[in-house]
Amino acid sequence: MATVVLSDDHPMVLYGLRAVIHDAPDLELVGEATNGAETVELISRLHPDLLVLDILLPDINGIDLIEKLDIQDRTSVVIFSMHANDSYVRAALLAGASSFVLKDALASELLHAMREAIAGRRYLSPTITDRAVDMFLHHGEAPANSQLEMLTARERQILHLVAAGRTSSAIADRLAISPRTVETHRANLMRKLKLKSQADLLRYAITHGISTSLEE
Repeated sequence: MATVVLSDDHPMVLYGLRAVIHDAPDLELVGEATNGAETVELISRLHPDLLVLDILLPDINGIDLIEKLDIQDRTSVVIFSMHANDSYVRAALLAGASSFVLKDALASELLHAMREAIAGRRYLSPTITDRAVDMFLHHGEAPANSQLEMLTARERQILHLVAAGRTSSAIADRLAISPRTVETHRANLMRKLKLKSQADLLRYAITHGISTSLEE
């Protein structure tokens, strides 16, 4: 059973989310937060499989919170927001969110997004425009050939899957290798591309259009 933490400063939203999770046999609600400080404490203490996060909290915005936590390899993040602005969507994905769901979504859509995120896949509400999708998947220039030539075929595969929002565990399952081997490849990628963190690696992959320039 996957564990879930909720973070939203609106009591009625938390009430609705609580009801949705209660009816899902594969999900367990283990904590609720109403601000960034509470969220940090819960994530650090509970290490849940999933964080459902409002993009605007009283003391911090959700995007900055994701970057502060640097948790995408341990806890998947679903942004649950009323804001469909393209810049919010792109910034959330660059920060490390797996999914972006609008608050007018049906419970079934939210559950689907949560399960996709837990499985290491990305989900976006259908009402997010095709233009927005194109922007955050194709934004920026493709990496120079010399940079790609530094990477092994396996490293390219892993970089592609990182861009697709896969966790290390999901990548390991997909490529039939151990999670430790995936972490070794991630470390090599970061060294070759001169990146400092896993968040930087995900940001690099998305902003350089790796998901469309490399084949699985």
